[in-house]
Amino acid sequence: MLTDLSRATSRPLILACALALGAAFFATRFPDVPGASVGSYLSTFLIALPSAVALFRYLGWRQATLSLLALSAFGYAVETLGVATGFPYGPFYYGDALGYKLAGLVPYLLPVSYAPLVIGAVAASWGSPRRSLHALAAALLLVLMDAVLDPGAAALGFWVWPEGGAYYGVPASNYAGWLLSGFLAAAILLTTGKWLNAPPPGLLDSSVIALSFWTGVAALSGMALPTLLGITLIVFLLARRSRLRPAK
Repeated sequence: MLTDLSRATSRPLILACALALGAAFFATRFPDVPGASVGSYLSTFLIALPSAVALFRYLGWRQATLSLLALSAFGYAVETLGVATGFPYGPFYYGDALGYKLAGLVPYLLPVSYAPLVIGAVAASWGSPRRSLHALAAALLLVLMDAVLDPGAAALGFWVWPEGGAYYGVPASNYAGWLLSGFLAAAILLTTGKWLNAPPPGLLDSSVIALSFWTGVAALSGMALPTLLGITLIVFLLARRSRLRPAK
């Protein structure tokens, strides 16, 4: 199976995942090195680029732009609500590692890192018979992705859970919130764009690269469960990717 996946995986994607693992090493071992913030901005945009390009090819400029704007607006809205009120994730706030914040609450970088995960989850969940089931499947996948991402992000100081939590310092309420927000985000994506044909495999690439980075962070931070989950999700997404046909 792993041999088949490696054959179906493009060389640029393999290289990007390797670079993401290298970035995880520097993020965990040299967080205060000069230029780290610039590297964070650059890597965030580079990770998001493959899925953004694939989305524009799949939906066209008009629908892709509308989808990304809608996802960005939703991301800012739900995260602002979360920081200000604690709903739906539980009490948390963003650290300074992600740079400047909108209204002093949510980093400007948020949509650039959030939208590719939603796009990848929706593409990987393709085949559900109804839109509501498609959105639910994507939301469940997003919860699993966040179970890799959140412990590592907290360890790097990207965001802070002041009351802690049972899962590597992250509370269970966070994942209930991700289920709700993930369902709404997936529904927005499916509503703003016409996902009538099988999506191209490139829509999953940014999620795979992001998971490679966060799995690396988890491994280097000594977090066994997020590491194992991250590896499992990467294999799953690559398997789903191998079954999708490139856009003509």
